[in-house]
Amino acid sequence: MDYSIIFVCLMGMGTVFFGLICLIVLTTLMGRLCGRGRQAAPAAAVPAPVPAPQADQQELVAAVSAAIAEELGTDIAGIRILSMKKL
Repeated sequence: MDYSIIFVCLMGMGTVFFGLICLIVLTTLMGRLCGRGRQAAPAAAVPAPVPAPQADQQELVAAVSAAIAEELGTDIAGIRILSMKKL
């Protein structure tokens, strides 16, 4: 059999698009099935009070504030750090 070049290209692209559509449908179905048991996390009404930083932690907050202010090109008084977590 002698197939034309256009027919072969169309069959190849059609196969790829059909496969992509199948992947989209399958991932959507799996997302709905797996997400069915999850519940929304309750939102905290009142945030916990922030403890006062210790002396050595105050130096760290000052250094981080200065670095952020320098990077943003603003005054250090315009930056307020609420909490810091060690990673």
